Amino acid sequence: MSAVNIAEEMNIAVPERADATTTHATRPFLWSIRRELWESPSIIGAPIAIASLLVLAVFFAALRYTRPFVFQVGSDNNALSNMAVVPLLPIPIFLGITMVLVAIFYSLDGLLSERRDRSILFWKSLPVSDTTTVLSKITVPIVILPVVTFVLAVASQIAVFVIEIIALLIHHASVSAAWVGIPVLPLLGLMAYALVVVTLWYAPIYAWFLLVSAWARRTALIWAVMPFFLLAFFERIAFHTHHVRDFISNRFAGVFLVAFANNSRRHIQDQNFGLDWTPGHFLATPALWGGLLFAALALILIIRLRRSSDPI
Repeated sequence: MSAVNIAEEMNIAVPERADATTTHATRPFLWSIRRELWESPSIIGAPIAIASLLVLAVFFAALRYTRPFVFQVGSDNNALSNMAVVPLLPIPIFLGITMVLVAIFYSLDGLLSERRDRSILFWKSLPVSDTTTVLSKITVPIVILPVVTFVLAVASQIAVFVIEIIALLIHHASVSAAWVGIPVLPLLGLMAYALVVVTLWYAPIYAWFLLVSAWARRTALIWAVMPFFLLAFFERIAFHTHHVRDFISNRFAGVFLVAFANNSRRHIQDQNFGLDWTPGHFLATPALWGGLLFAALALILIIRLRRSSDPI
């Protein structure tokens, strides 16, 4: 007599067996993203380190300069408000620079390292397509890093808020007067807008570096930048022009010219912090869409290269 029949005679409930054909989604794209985070701790570690240093710098500055500044300005609420907003502005700037640098060096090493340490043989043995692998790698600089940067910027500014509040209370200054003039929501909006436009503008740069990483056997950085320097040098010698140099300069710094209109007459506490956001002008810029088209074509080529890649 089987165990099931014995259980039925003894009136013991027997749980139904799970269907043998039942499967659970493995979510390869999500696990590929996690793999990138595991293998490249600098994706999160570097921004955290920079944010921590910035907060520490504000802390020591508050210890040293709050008392003489409060003593100097007295009850001038406008001056107190200026002092409170100034430490908030460098945080997104330095974190944004860190984001771009981490994204560039990550892209340069993204597909080269797995061929160099021969781990590509293991990853190709898994049921994960080359398309999924490449898309997960480009997702890091264009999605993961901007999100990490924004979260850390907000967290760092909250920490600065707390430090400055404590410093003002210790020196019997008016906390409400210091914070009443700071437009918090416009500052958050400015950070989010800047991260989005910079990421979209730099997408072809990340794609180019990832393409070089998929092709080069060593010194990916030299292979990535040397052709442009040689072209610029040849153009200057042969034609006495500088179109290549202007192209490179525009791709790295031109985003601020098309995404913002600077208004130097604005006060630091005005709603846009001295900048006019111009998303319409940014979206209408041919260089933006040309760069995104290049990035898409580069991803197609990267997938083909990765499909035929072998260990170095």
